Amino acid sequence: METMSEGEPPKPKPRPIVRLGLFLISHSFIVSVACCAAGIFALLLLPVLAKNTYISENALMPGSASPMLSNDDVSRARMFVNKVVSFDFKTDSSSIGIQELVAQHITDLGGEVNFHKFLPQANKFNPLHFFSGPDQGIVQENYTCSSYGINTVGFIRAPRGDGKEAIVLVTPYNSVKTSTGEALSLGIAYSIFSLLTRVTWLAKDVIWLAADSQHGEYAAVAAWLREYHTPSFDGSGKSLFESNASPRTGRKRHNDFLRAGTMAAALVIKVTDGTEKAERDVLNLYAEASNGQMPNLDLINVVNYLAVNGQRLRVKVEKLGSLLDAWWLRSLAELFHKLGTLARSLNPQWNFGISVAEYIEGTATLACSLYNQALGVPTGPHGVFRDYQVDAITMEISSKRLANYKNRPNELLLQGGRLVEGVILSVNNLLEKFHQSFFLYLLTSPNKFVSVGVYMIPFALLVAPLPMVAASLFADSTQRNSGTENKVTSSSDIPAITFESWRWLHAAKTVFIVHFWGAVVTLLPHFLSLVLDSLPLINLVIWIVLSAFTLLVLQVVLGSSVSLPRMKQTQGMEWTLLKSVTIAAACTGLCIMSVINFATAELGALMLVPMCLMARPLRIDAKAKTLKSFIRVACNLVLIFLFFPPVTYYLWKGALVGLDNARVGDFWNWVESLWTWNSATYIYMCMVHLPCWVLCVHTLAYPC
Repeated sequence: METMSEGEPPKPKPRPIVRLGLFLISHSFIVSVACCAAGIFALLLLPVLAKNTYISENALMPGSASPMLSNDDVSRARMFVNKVVSFDFKTDSSSIGIQELVAQHITDLGGEVNFHKFLPQANKFNPLHFFSGPDQGIVQENYTCSSYGINTVGFIRAPRGDGKEAIVLVTPYNSVKTSTGEALSLGIAYSIFSLLTRVTWLAKDVIWLAADSQHGEYAAVAAWLREYHTPSFDGSGKSLFESNASPRTGRKRHNDFLRAGTMAAALVIKVTDGTEKAERDVLNLYAEASNGQMPNLDLINVVNYLAVNGQRLRVKVEKLGSLLDAWWLRSLAELFHKLGTLARSLNPQWNFGISVAEYIEGTATLACSLYNQALGVPTGPHGVFRDYQVDAITMEISSKRLANYKNRPNELLLQGGRLVEGVILSVNNLLEKFHQSFFLYLLTSPNKFVSVGVYMIPFALLVAPLPMVAASLFADSTQRNSGTENKVTSSSDIPAITFESWRWLHAAKTVFIVHFWGAVVTLLPHFLSLVLDSLPLINLVIWIVLSAFTLLVLQVVLGSSVSLPRMKQTQGMEWTLLKSVTIAAACTGLCIMSVINFATAELGALMLVPMCLMARPLRIDAKAKTLKSFIRVACNLVLIFLFFPPVTYYLWKGALVGLDNARVGDFWNWVESLWTWNSATYIYMCMVHLPCWVLCVHTLAYPC
C-alpha cells in the first residue's frame, strides 16, 4: 500500500471557493430556507434602514437667496386667473380662445410664444414599441379641427445664457372647461414668467408649456416633447404638427417651431382642492416615470427643502392607505421598536429602530413607491420627460383655500410662485445636468430614502438559493441514476458519458417550449386588437382560450421529437431535471428584469422564488402519507393558486381598494394599461412569470 501511495501523484485540493460552493450545494435546503427568510426580513427592515435625504450637489444652494416675487407680480397673476376663470362662462363662440389669452399675456410680458397643434394618439398595442425609443407618432386622418389640441408655449431667453440649456414649466389645463385649480396653476406660472422676464441673473432659458389636456395631460406633453426632440415633416419640409398662427384669428406669430437648449429639469405645476381637516396646505410630490425610472434625488430634495423651510408647506408622497390600519404591520412595528430600544440600552451609539408610527408610515410609503415603480406606469405628465433623460417631477399643491380663492387668492399664488422661483434659482445655478445624487432609490417619506445599495440586498438574498438548488437537483438526479445508467451501458455500445451528459436536454426542451409559448401569449393581444373590438371580459376569455390552444399546439408540434435513448428507465427522476432547468430559467429572467426594472424583479422574486423552490410532484407526496408531505402539498396548491396572474391581481386590488366593484374583465383593462404605457412589467408577466407558473404546475402533475 505504501508503494502504491508513493507511486500515485497527490490529488490537488480544490480551491476554497470551490469547496464553499460544494458545501452550499450539498446543504441547499437549509441555505434556501435561510436566504428566503433573511430576504423577507431584510425587505421588512428597509424602513428602519432609510437615511435622511441631503443635497449632494453643492451648486444647488436652495434657499440661499431671498425670494424676488413681489406683490405686483401676484396681483397681475390674480387678474390673469380671473380672466381664465370667467372665460369658461362665456357663451359667445366668436370670442378668442383660452390659448390666445395665454399667448397674449406672454407677449405683453416680452416673451416669445408659439402654438403647437397636435392630434390625439390612439392607444394601440405594438410589441415593437418595447424595444424602441419614444414613440415618433403617427399622423391620423379624418379628424376635424375641433379634435386638435393646441398647446401654448412661451419662451424667455436667458440674458446670461448661451441658449444651450433650458428649464421647463408645465401647467396642464382643459381648454374646453378650465377648472379653478387649473386656472390657479396657470396663474402661478404666469407670476413666475412675469418675474423672470425682468431678472438679470437667469443663465438658462425658461419654457412655459401651457398644455391643452382635453385629450389627456400626458398626451399633450408627450406630443410637444416629441415634436421638440424628433420633429416629423411632410414633403414640403414643414412640421406636421406645427401651428404658429393664432387658433382663432389666424394671425401669424413666428416663422418656425420655437425651441431652446437641452432641458436641465422640468416642473409640472398643479393645484387641487384640499381637505378642510388639514391645518396647512399640502404639497404632493409625484416622481415615478415609465418602467421604474426616477428623477435625480437632488431635485426632490430641493423641492422638499424649499417647501418645508421656505413656504411652510406639508410635503407628502403617495402611500398605500390599506397598510396604515393593518394589525400585523403594527405588531411588526412594535417589535422593531423594542429591538431598537434594547440596542440603544446596550450601546447608546447604536441608532437602531424607529417609532411605531414612523415605521407604519414608512412601510406604507415604501410599498407604494415599490408598487408604482414595478407597475411601470408614470404617475403624472412628468413621466414623459424621463423618456428623454430629463429630470422632472409633478408638484401638486392641495389647498383648502381653493374653494374660497376669491377671498384670499394672493396667498396661494405667492406661496406657490415663490416655491417655483426657488427651484428655478437652484437649477439655474447648475453647471451641468443632475448627476451627483441617486437615480435608483425608494422613498419612505419626503425626507427619507433607501438607496439601491440597500434595497438590492433583499433581492440578492431571495435569488441566491436558485442557482444552488438548481445545481443540487441536477447533481442529485445524476447520482441517483448512475447505477441504472451503468447497467444500461454495460450491455450497449453507447458510451455512458454520452447518455449521462445529455439527459438534461429533454427538460431543457420542455422549458424552451413553454417560454416560447410565453412569447406567443405576449403577442396575441396585438392581433386581437386588430380584428376584435369587444368587451374586456370577452377579450380576456378569447386571450385565455387562444393561449391554452397555442400551448397544446406547440407541445404537439415541438414536443413530439424522438426522446433520448432509454429515457423511460429514468422517467421517475426526470422531474428533478425539469425543476432544475425551470429554476435556472426563473433565475435568469429575474436577473435580466432587475436590470430593466428593479422593483418588478423585487416583487417578482417574492412570488416566483417560493413557488419554484416548493414545486414537487403531488404523487410522490401522496404516496408518502406523512404530515410533512401533507403540508408540502397544501403549500404548493396555495402558492400555485395565489400566484396565478389574474388571482394575484384581484387579491392585490382587494387589498388596495376592495373587491366591491371588481369585475372579471378588470384584469384585461389592467393588462391593457400596461401595454398601452409600454410597461416592461407586461413582458415580464407573460415571458417569465407565466411560463414558470406553467412549469411549476407541470412539475406538480408530473407522472412519477
